[in-house]
Amino acid sequence: MSPAEQPQPHRTADVRRPTLNAVAARAGVGRGTVSRVINGSPKVSARSRAAVEQAIAELGYVPNRAARSLATRRTDAVALVVPDAGTRLFSEPYFSGIIRGVSTGLAGAGMQLLLVLTGDEKEHGRLAAYLAAHRVDGVLMMAVHGDDTLPDRLEELAVPTVLAGRRSDRERLGHVRADNRGGARLAVRHLLAGGRRSIGTITGPLDMDVARARLEGYREALREAGVAVADDLVAAGDFTEEGGRLAMRELLRRHPELDAVFAASDVMASGAVLELRAAGRRVPHDVALIGFDDSIVARHIDPPLTSVRQPLEEMGRTMASLLLEEIAHCGTGRREVVLPTELVVRASA
Repeated sequence: MSPAEQPQPHRTADVRRPTLNAVAARAGVGRGTVSRVINGSPKVSARSRAAVEQAIAELGYVPNRAARSLATRRTDAVALVVPDAGTRLFSEPYFSGIIRGVSTGLAGAGMQLLLVLTGDEKEHGRLAAYLAAHRVDGVLMMAVHGDDTLPDRLEELAVPTVLAGRRSDRERLGHVRADNRGGARLAVRHLLAGGRRSIGTITGPLDMDVARARLEGYREALREAGVAVADDLVAAGDFTEEGGRLAMRELLRRHPELDAVFAASDVMASGAVLELRAAGRRVPHDVALIGFDDSIVARHIDPPLTSVRQPLEEMGRTMASLLLEEIAHCGTGRREVVLPTELVVRASA
């Protein structure tokens, strides 16, 4: 058999991925400049950045994430922590709105989003140990209560952290919140302008700053109008439909002549509607009703619910942006953002 007739060894095509050196050569810059562009460093001229980005596009270069993680100690992952959520995560529009916004805000940064549900202190401890091992680059946290210890643990671990809301007006961690007090004032002023004078409120859990702020806004609007602020017109709820129904029942027991209610969430307002209907009270003819969130719940209640709109998706996007700033600049980003609220008037008030 001649050499030409002998079987030839199988040869595979050269499919090696482009290297950092190849990108540097194509762009006409040093390897370090390419690395700085990939890692988002501001210490690169616009001309060099454009040349590197063009070279990356032409070569189809994909950074080696494992090597990058070893070099930078970055994981390109962010944890979204929801403490004590239970079934509320899937039943309350607040959570889904924030999560959509966070996801959008992180999408362009190439970050993975990990959803973490925690309950008691034991679970908080396990999560803190997990985070101490540098498994994520930062943490976003929702539904914070005044006695939450997890944010303190994250601060001690120097984990970049941004909260949805705050624990109190002394909050040290970066946070994003709506103007809850101002939104509540808008709601109660609207009820007063409609001639209502016996105005009750259904609060959220008062160990949460968001609930305390909405209660204070309710009281401020009444004081401004010279209307007496009565403690027995305040009923505690828990941001659930059943909690709203029970609180509405209690308000009617205390004040049968009640002519308006401000509920601190749309979900609680939906429970209040059910209880008012069961008691033979018409909305808004007998009792005007306003909620908070302007969620899909507000549009599907009968009658459609007047509600205070808080920009949930914008809050989520802003949280993500704030966290990315903290990760990139070691905590030098903006620390607090308060977003405006507005009243959306529908048939219930």
